[in-house]
Amino acid sequence: MSDAEKTGFIARMIGPKKRWKAYQARVKELPGNYRTAVEAIERHLMHFVPNDGDSTAAMFEDLADLFEQAAADGTPIREIVGKDPGAFVDAFAQNYTEGGYVPARARKQLTDDIERAAGNETGSQDTTV
Repeated sequence: MSDAEKTGFIARMIGPKKRWKAYQARVKELPGNYRTAVEAIERHLMHFVPNDGDSTAAMFEDLADLFEQAAADGTPIREIVGKDPGAFVDAFAQNYTEGGYVPARARKQLTDDIERAAGNETGSQDTTV
């Protein structure tokens, strides 16, 4: 996908560019492991959840709110996403859309990405999935 196509996709996906940039700036300020988790969830949402612009923008902003608050409170990532990150994302997205089909490979990638982020919290690999 070219940069122009990606920019057009993002503009269609979440609305005004300014809103997307504000969201990205918020995510960039998160501690590393929280940022890694949000980026994994974001990738998953962008690829597998139908969107309509305004509700998708609200979804990403709420995702940032959730992880900003969790980071401020010191809430572990596993307490946020639980044992099944795919189920978390599905439930989270259903608040904003009708949902979508998520292939097993994509769920595994999301789970692996969250595993790495959650493992960074304690300095050791968290083996719960």
